[in-house]
Amino acid sequence: MSAEEPLFRVVRGVPTAEELAALVGAIAVRSRPAAAPAPAAGSAWARSARPAGAAVAAGPGAWRASGLPR
Repeated sequence: MSAEEPLFRVVRGVPTAEELAALVGAIAVRSRPAAAPAPAAGSAWARSARPAGAAVAAGPGAWRASGLPR
């Protein structure tokens, strides 16, 4: 695509300058990459049940160790 070739063209009708500006604005917004959604924070209720340094241990006896104080 050369620098002088238009990105789009009107095939039918005679749009006003305002209509063309709206079209260009819509195309510019849609061509922009979407921002990644912010990670959802866990609820305060769920965080309070788990001590800050406690990691979930898997393996034999893990169910028993999960209830014991560390």
